[in-house]
Order: sequence, then structure tokens, then C-alpha cells
Amino acid sequence: MVKHFKTWEQRVDYSLLLPVFFLIVIGFLSVYVATAVDYPDRLGNVLLLQGLWLSLGVFGAFVVMFFNTKFLWKATPWFYILGLAAMFLPLFFYSPSLYTATGSKNWVTINNITIYQPSEFMKIAYILVLARATVVFQKKRKSKELVEDWKLLGIYALLTFPVLVLLAAQKDLGTALVFIAILSGVVVLSGISWKILLPIIFAIALSIVGFLVLFSFEQGREWLFNLGMDTYQINRISAWLDPFAYATGIAYQQTQSLVSIGSGGLLGKGFKIVELSVPVRESDMIFTVIGENFGFVGSAFVLVCYLWLFYRMLRITLESNNRFYTVIAVGFIMMILFHVFENIGAALGILPLTGIPLPFISQGGSSLISNLIGVGLILSMAYHNKLGK
Repeated sequence: MVKHFKTWEQRVDYSLLLPVFFLIVIGFLSVYVATAVDYPDRLGNVLLLQGLWLSLGVFGAFVVMFFNTKFLWKATPWFYILGLAAMFLPLFFYSPSLYTATGSKNWVTINNITIYQPSEFMKIAYILVLARATVVFQKKRKSKELVEDWKLLGIYALLTFPVLVLLAAQKDLGTALVFIAILSGVVVLSGISWKILLPIIFAIALSIVGFLVLFSFEQGREWLFNLGMDTYQINRISAWLDPFAYATGIAYQQTQSLVSIGSGGLLGKGFKIVELSVPVRESDMIFTVIGENFGFVGSAFVLVCYLWLFYRMLRITLESNNRFYTVIAVGFIMMILFHVFENIGAALGILPLTGIPLPFISQGGSSLISNLIGVGLILSMAYHNKLGK
């Protein structure tokens, strides 16, 4: 029996919104605890701003949900161009103190007021332009020869290169890895032959192993520094490889994170009970608040919410017959998946710190709004799936 959805409310995929809702609530509670303990005098302002960002993000998601394929298709090149133009801003308008603390120029700051992070919105524009390029190429593809696959890889490289150059200028390695993760998902989906992909993957894996071997020697680290590798990047990798050897110095944040999460035990210490000092736990290290307050059970619930979200996005993607939307969905899934994997992995000491926020949970407007706009794109796919039934 064919279902007829007469009103827009009936076309909204609420099963996709539910895990996002839970994650946002957990985020507000965690930001409240972190700020109340570390910056009690700023608590009201922080929560007010977080609420404002959430409102903007929800409004953005609501508007994007009604975008049809035709509009997104035409607007995508403009989104990409505007996104690239905006990424120049942090190179000129940045906070010297923030740059000294983080080593990156990725936030636009004017008159000591930090406004937003352009690269967060560029992620959405990048996903859209990769999706458009993939569909255009597949429609015009002349044969199944490997040379055609190389042409598509060349198009991806041309679209990615300006983004990575600007991120290199901002010295934002963590965000660059997010773009590479998005690209990887789209490349696999595009159907490029494994005869090309496997040697590339092998070369990348070999490079990573070689880098770690080189980094393990003092002379190697000195050579990397002389090649242009920043001190803060060397410190972060050193702290990751042997955190407790630098527990009172460069690995203080990482070791405190491990102890904090471990101290929560099975059920946690209870709401607003935070006994350890963890730098920037309101954003990059927000998972430590969840681990210490709500323990293993609370942390597991967060992971279940993310898995639930990924499942719903995959289901919506599989139900869609629109190739443009399918590539968009895969790009967004890879973006969120990498954020979750890197943020929680860094908090647990599995991966080095890169300053990647935890989606829908960490404090910060740019990330929250960008992620909600991405949810809006998936809702648009579900909305138009039901519209066609």
C-alpha cells in the first residue's frame, strides 16, 4: 500500500532526529559541568551562546531540509567558492594569543572576539562539490578503462588541493585529516578500481610506518623539525607515543584525560562531580566529562547514539535513488565518523590530539551549526524520498 504524506511534518525522519537530540542534550549537560567547574564566572554566557548556536543550527537544518536536488546542484559551485574565500580570513584576522596556545590560525577573530571557524562550513561545501563532480563525471564517462578512473582522481585532487593548501597555511592538520577522510569515503563509493586504490593505500600505510619509525629517534625528530614540522605537532605526537613519560609537561592533557575517564568507573561519580583538571575539557576533551560523571554506562550510551545515527543515515541513503544525495550522505557520514573516532580516540590515548571536536557535544558554534546543516541535508534526502512515494 502506498503511503501519502500530505504535510511536511509527516515527511520528517524523526528516527534520525532522536539520536541527534540525545547527543545535544548530553552535550549541554557536559558543557555545563565543564564550564561550571573550570569557568564558573562565564557559565551564563557560555550556555547562552551554546543555546544561540543550537538555535541557528536547528534553523539551518530546517531550511536545508526543504532544498531540492535542483537548487543544491546549482548552488554547489557557489558554496565551494565562497567556502574557499572564507578560509582566507583566519590568515589575516586571528587572535595572536590563540595562535600561540594552539599553533593554528583557524578561527576568525576581530577585536579580540572569536567569531567562527570557516573550515567547519567548508566541510559541507566540499562534500557537495565532490558529490556534484562525481555525478557529472559518471554521466560523461566514456568507458571502464583505468584511465577514466585516473581522470576522476585528478578532478578530486583539483578540488581538494586548494583546501589543503589553505589548511596548511592555517597550520590545522586535524581538520585536514577530516577532509581526507571525506575524500576517502567518496573515492571508494565512486567505483574507482582497486587496482589503483590498493597501491595508494599501501603507499600511505608504508609512509605512516616510516614516519613513526623516523619519529622514534631523536635525530629523526630533529630532521622533521628542520623540514618545517611545527614544535607543537612534534610535542603532540611525542605525548601520544609515551604520555606518562611527559605527564607533567607536554602530555599533561592526555594523561589527565586517561585518569579522568578511568576514575569514572562503571556508573560514574555523579552529575557535576569533576575532581581532576583537564585542559579544554569543554571542547576537545568533552568526553572526559562524560566518562568521569557518567562512567562506562554513560560513555557507552553516547557511542550507541552515534551508531544509531550512522545506521539511520545509511538506511536513508540506501532508500534513495538519487546519486547526488547518496554521495553527499556518504561524505557526511565519513565526516562525523572521523570526528567521533579521532576525538574519543584521542581522549582514550589511542590517537594523538588534533583538536577535533566531538559532534553535537563539544562546545563551539561553528562545529555545531555545520553538523546540524549536514543533518539537514540527510533530512532533505529522507524528505524527498517520502515526497516521491
